[in-house]
Amino acid sequence: MKKLFILIAVGFMIQATTVFSQNLVKSGPMVGYSTMREALLWVQTTQSSEVYFEYFDKENSGKKYKTETFITQANNGFVARLIADQILPGKKYTYQLYVDGKRVKRKYPMEFQSQTLWQWRTDPPEVNFAIGSCAFINEKRFDRSGKPYGSGYEIFNSIHEKKPDFMLWLGDNTYLREADWNSRTGFLHRYTHTRSLKELQPLLASTHHYAIWDDHDFGPNDSDGSFVMKKTASEMFKLFWGNPNYDAIDKGGITGSFEWADLHFFLLDNRYYRTSNRNHTEKRQMLGKEQIDWLINALASSRAPFKFIAIGGQVLSTEAAHENYATFPEERAYLLNKIREAKIEGVIFLDGDRHHTGLSKMKENKYVYPLYDLTCSPLTSGAYADKEESNAFKLEETLFGKHNFGMLNVSGPRTDRVLDIKIFDKDGKQVWTKKIKARDLRYSSKR
Repeated sequence: MKKLFILIAVGFMIQATTVFSQNLVKSGPMVGYSTMREALLWVQTTQSSEVYFEYFDKENSGKKYKTETFITQANNGFVARLIADQILPGKKYTYQLYVDGKRVKRKYPMEFQSQTLWQWRTDPPEVNFAIGSCAFINEKRFDRSGKPYGSGYEIFNSIHEKKPDFMLWLGDNTYLREADWNSRTGFLHRYTHTRSLKELQPLLASTHHYAIWDDHDFGPNDSDGSFVMKKTASEMFKLFWGNPNYDAIDKGGITGSFEWADLHFFLLDNRYYRTSNRNHTEKRQMLGKEQIDWLINALASSRAPFKFIAIGGQVLSTEAAHENYATFPEERAYLLNKIREAKIEGVIFLDGDRHHTGLSKMKENKYVYPLYDLTCSPLTSGAYADKEESNAFKLEETLFGKHNFGMLNVSGPRTDRVLDIKIFDKDGKQVWTKKIKARDLRYSSKR
């Protein structure tokens, strides 16, 4: 009887310890960037804790690897960013999280992948990625009165069920409130509150994530380069997201890029250098000449069949309203003219902001290929039907004014890649689809 009592007591102690270790995790784990030789693993704890990850090749589970150990601290929101740096190309890995020496278990997969080494060997692999923007997570004590602005959180499970290789967040990924944007404490609270959403956790755990920002995860509504907390905004963004690089022009902000298979993604910063929407006393800019010149040079260096340019607001729309690029006509013309002058092929803009989804297609004459601009918004914030009546380049059949996300698939041989765009509603039901062939985005005198 005494032995039985001891066994029961030990069992309770083990169970209590396990439960306690689960409770030490505030949000995550999340998978950040992936390359052929390393990947970023992210987690946030509830208090200062010792954190590390173990991981193993799914086809060879007998050999485990371990990240460095990191002690989370309050001044950094108890966030740990650790690198899995013993991986090989083209592998699927299962990972395990340990907090204060105890394994943290989840009921959903915790996996990541390394990118495939295909160059000089095979055609590039098929790529499947998700896009979306405008994710408002309600918090009554800080929200404005009236109907809650956020809803439809099941959309994150719908994205998870599509099993994308990665997700590209297109800005307004969290919504700073009036109580948040004037202090580092406020930034930490808002980013933590959004990242901790229960419905988001499975998607974070097994899909790689990349992001840009727009005004609401940078500062106040319509915020610009005069925002006094912009360095804090940049610090918080880098702390909570897992891009492989930032500040490509060495001037502050979050400009960067990454590659996946034969695709190239350019992540632009439309806030850090921005002139106020109401300041017309000087030459106006949204991106700034240095960022644009870096982009043109990087685009010209890229041999990707599709070059995706991610930016917080609509670029091609001719509607000079809201915060569209058309409200900065001189700089917009400079960017588009440079793309044409440099004969850069395969350009597709990806953006959010507008609280509805739609595709724009710009084709000036029969000798040049069209430019496309895919706006995808919103995930959970307020949605608005908008006919974009002043946008000369809109494809009217693609306008959709409810919660939605995009799934972009690129497939086919290296010399004939095809982009298949699918838009889904919050429940994962397809709304519309469009195919774009890479060969149709090349210059030709025979058009």
